[in-house]
Amino acid sequence: MNHDTKLPTRDVVSTHSVFGAPCWVSLTSRDLETTEEFYSALFGWRWRTGRLGERFRIALADGVPVAGIAAVATMWQMAVAWTPYFAVPSADEAVARVQERGGTAAVGPISFPPGRAALLADRDGATFGIWEGELVGDWETWRRSTPAFIRLHTRDAFDAAIFYGEVLDWASERPGCCEVHYEGGEVVLRSGGDVVARIVSGALGAAPDPTIRPHWQVHFAVPDVAACARIAEQHGGSVLLKTDNEAVLRDSDGAQFTVTSRRER
Repeated sequence: MNHDTKLPTRDVVSTHSVFGAPCWVSLTSRDLETTEEFYSALFGWRWRTGRLGERFRIALADGVPVAGIAAVATMWQMAVAWTPYFAVPSADEAVARVQERGGTAAVGPISFPPGRAALLADRDGATFGIWEGELVGDWETWRRSTPAFIRLHTRDAFDAAIFYGEVLDWASERPGCCEVHYEGGEVVLRSGGDVVARIVSGALGAAPDPTIRPHWQVHFAVPDVAACARIAEQHGGSVLLKTDNEAVLRDSDGAQFTVTSRRER
């Protein structure tokens, strides 16, 4: 969900022409100041306030809006988590498709000018959002910067691909739709030739640990994975898993995400 409403009139792209692909990521947190400090140290992000109020911020990387922060977890009794949002031409139609296929609508569609948003869950319980309306200014720059891509950990990757494909018009006959490929046991989603999402099997729907239940994981591209892991620990976060090319981290508020080497994009 794009919390920023001060989009420039030039280079504005709508979800009517870009659809089905991830178009924004938003973090629900408890403490805005702590969250800003953590991600400023980790990614060098700067911040600006949109029109939704003091609890909302836009993260900027080299002046480009890359993510939203909403410090409403306590007030709205929501989980502290990163959530990907997908572009749709009609929020109402997308919500109806989700419900028809066994998913649920948690919030919305509701108006967030210049668009509309809804927070949903697929039939295995993984949470995601949809966005109808204008996308961030200079859409291509956002798409090729951060995040690198998102990954769905789910019970059955092929079943999930069918669900999301029907909801978001993946691999349809519509011009500009996202391409779906099956590579090495993963479902790989491409938009404009770039990998923007992956779906993998193996999550356990009834697991007590939320990190192994079905969920969407946001991946941020960084030049040095090891350095990010150290900075996260120094600023109150933790490292859950680390390889040469990736590290699964928790921020100082408990939200889980992944940093990925730019070579792996």
